[in-house]
Amino acid sequence: MNYHDIKKCNMLNGEGLRCVLFVSGCSHKCEGCHNPETWNTESGIPFDKKALKEIYEELGHDYIDGLTLSGGDPLHEKNINDIYDLVSKIKDDFGDKTIWIYTGYSYDSLKKDDSPTGLIRKKILDKCDVLVDGKFEKQLFSEEYPYAGSTNQRIIKLK
Repeated sequence: MNYHDIKKCNMLNGEGLRCVLFVSGCSHKCEGCHNPETWNTESGIPFDKKALKEIYEELGHDYIDGLTLSGGDPLHEKNINDIYDLVSKIKDDFGDKTIWIYTGYSYDSLKKDDSPTGLIRKKILDKCDVLVDGKFEKQLFSEEYPYAGSTNQRIIKLK
């Protein structure tokens, strides 16, 4: 898995102060996307032990509420195994921190997908606390709708 950035003390991508990982790879290619440079799975840099250490250091601060996974799309087929490993480690080591995940897939389609890829995506969601689902729709953009880019996207508490 590749990634583009790790943001620290972020307040725009979930409740509280968060560490945000922006991964590479997205097949949705939404018009007006905020991060089109992340669409290509080969863009960015490889997620490695140094990146994991950077996330762990940030989550180690009491004032950080959790991790947000964004992109690109963390649930892109090329990301799901690494994302599952990451959310499993975070939940084991930082059980008091929340995990938010953004995806262009709808929650309904994720729940119905019983393919091998779909099953891994469900396991990822089992480790997450909040899902922001749905493609970004430029015509539904609203600055008044917190934590999502367009009003069609839902903020779903998974736990």
